[in-house]
Amino acid sequence: MIARLRLFWRDALALLFAVGDRRTPGRARLAALLALAYALSPVDLIPDVVPLAGWGDDLLVVPTILALAARGLPAPVLAHARVRSTLLQRRLPWLLPLLGLLVLLAAGVLIWGLLRALGS
Repeated sequence: MIARLRLFWRDALALLFAVGDRRTPGRARLAALLALAYALSPVDLIPDVVPLAGWGDDLLVVPTILALAARGLPAPVLAHARVRSTLLQRRLPWLLPLLGLLVLLAAGVLIWGLLRALGS
């Protein structure tokens, strides 16, 4: 499970590096930016306030769009971006656990807010 998460994290980071590369085709760049916008947007297919299902669409839609974007990248661009991603991960080994902690903290605050709103 952790190994898959690390590979996903490496490839998601690599895709962000590839967006800035001039050799990246416009379709792949657009798909990567669309995935980022969807992940950060408050508008979702299923609202995040719906327990589990709200986050489930993010966990399905964003990786799917990222995978489609990665398929559109030329092999040298993807290889270079993966190397940059791996180097960044080696320099910042605390980045992934910190991100996981932030997600857990955000989930806790959301649940706390929902319980307070429902209890009032």
